[in-house]
Amino acid sequence: MLREKLKTIPHLPGSYQMRNINNTVIYVGKAKDLYKRVNSYFKGNVTGKTAKMVSEVVDFTYITTKTEQEAFILELNLIKEYDPKYNILLKDDKSYPYIEYISKPYPKLKVSRYLSVKKKDKKMLFGPYPNAYAARKIVNLINRLYPLKKCEGMPKSVCLYYHIGECLGYCEKNVNAYSEEKMEKDILEFLKGNDKILIDKIMEKINTFSNNLNFEAALEFKKELDYIKVVLDKQRVELHDYVNRDVIGYDALDGIASVQILFIRNGKIVGGNNDKFYIMSDLEDEVNSYILKYYERHEVPKEILLEDKLNNEVISNILNTKVYVPLKGKKKNLVEMAHINARISLEQEVTIIKNDEKRSVLANDELRKLLNLKVLDRIDSFDNSNLFGSFAVSGMVVFKNGKPSKNEYRKYKVSVDKNDDYNTMREVIYRRYYRCMVEKSEMPDLILVDGGINQINACKSVLDELHLQIKVCGLRKDDHHRTNELIDGDTLQIIEIPRMSDVFHYLTRIQDEVHRYTINYHKQIRSKGSISSVLDNVDGIGSIRKKELIKKYGSIKKMNEASVLELSEIVPENVAKNLKKYLESRLLDDTKKE
Repeated sequence: MLREKLKTIPHLPGSYQMRNINNTVIYVGKAKDLYKRVNSYFKGNVTGKTAKMVSEVVDFTYITTKTEQEAFILELNLIKEYDPKYNILLKDDKSYPYIEYISKPYPKLKVSRYLSVKKKDKKMLFGPYPNAYAARKIVNLINRLYPLKKCEGMPKSVCLYYHIGECLGYCEKNVNAYSEEKMEKDILEFLKGNDKILIDKIMEKINTFSNNLNFEAALEFKKELDYIKVVLDKQRVELHDYVNRDVIGYDALDGIASVQILFIRNGKIVGGNNDKFYIMSDLEDEVNSYILKYYERHEVPKEILLEDKLNNEVISNILNTKVYVPLKGKKKNLVEMAHINARISLEQEVTIIKNDEKRSVLANDELRKLLNLKVLDRIDSFDNSNLFGSFAVSGMVVFKNGKPSKNEYRKYKVSVDKNDDYNTMREVIYRRYYRCMVEKSEMPDLILVDGGINQINACKSVLDELHLQIKVCGLRKDDHHRTNELIDGDTLQIIEIPRMSDVFHYLTRIQDEVHRYTINYHKQIRSKGSISSVLDNVDGIGSIRKKELIKKYGSIKKMNEASVLELSEIVPENVAKNLKKYLESRLLDDTKKE
């Protein structure tokens, strides 16, 4: 799987994260070309500490950026976030300077390594900057253009800076408040990314020196324009309001959706999360549902940024946080970055699937020979799911001649005890193949069940009852939920398959496919156990009233706390009473279960 993933890495700048068997980030790096850099670890002659790091890598993730400078900043943030054991941590941050602006008691600008800013401090930090030399040059330039305080302490009399017009003489004179505020506004605007004011001021200086035939001084200021570009080049990956926010982008291809979440903490990107799932209905509805389910298991930030097609109002009401769609500026750029990363991850997944299909055709024939089957045109694979001990479901995927046949996938709600995996398998196998017999539809040449001997026996007992002769095998996982071994249903013995072979890779793909399909269905069923499905059980509440109740209350808990009178503001009084009664009975049932 890793070697296939390596082929799909884009030729773009960004930061990559190497992960071990526990999904822990062990190394963070940056690259001008992600494809070349990441592949070099696995295809080149690595030695020493690098070789040891590579030996522990089982997976990798990455976040793309527009420029190498952005990747540089992102790398720094991620190193500080993950504390990877193979990174040399820059404890003094000497390679990443900040520009510090002090407003009180006197305006002052300097390069700083001090990173913490308290609310009581009359100072602001901008950075970090990828080029220390450029940052110092910019500070010197601003000090030349604006009469800021430059000396340490407070001298008894004005110094040379005052006499050459580069200081307002804060030690002896009462400085004009308006001039000070105007100067501060210009400087802060520049440091936040608006370079026009400073460039205009530099051009004014250049023209003045040129008119006075002082071309050396004019050329010196001309060079300063190059440093401005370097300093402003990093602004896209950081915000300076220090608000904790998540940025969400998504894309879809070949019936698969990809959702990318970027985590911004204290104004910096510190990581991300990407999930892919099959599209079962409307794409935007699926993504909205995914977002709500995601934040059931993760902390809700103070702000969420979304793409424009998503329902930000509903998400905001349910999650009780600020959610909106940025239309321009840095926040819009961050949403675009999330979208691009979602698309790249999706294209990678689809490419891997297509490459797998080519290999799977040959692997399917090898599997047929291994199991001593005359034909192996069709494989049915089953998996059961009862995550969190609720809503037991099963899924079935079909592979024909090594390729998935998605229009023949099936999903099942299970009526037996959710914790009874044996009878769950029996019920699903019986429902599937009894229907095949009645409808005279195509039977499989091989049935793969997710599990060991118990699941195999459950399947075979049903097939015997139906008088069907179909080969059954079990796919058992290890403690890390990875495909571990194939069990022959006839002998109940483990079939030896080399782990690096195409056959083993093929079986892993089938198992991953049925597991993902079943889990996705399970999440859908669980979502119907939420607020929406609760309201569906109350007479008199249709789609419009349901939306109004969700918009106002956002959760079952808040709705249950409301009085009949408060509920009557949205629905008729008799419906409000029915709703209140139903919510109270539901709460009582939950208490008894506990």
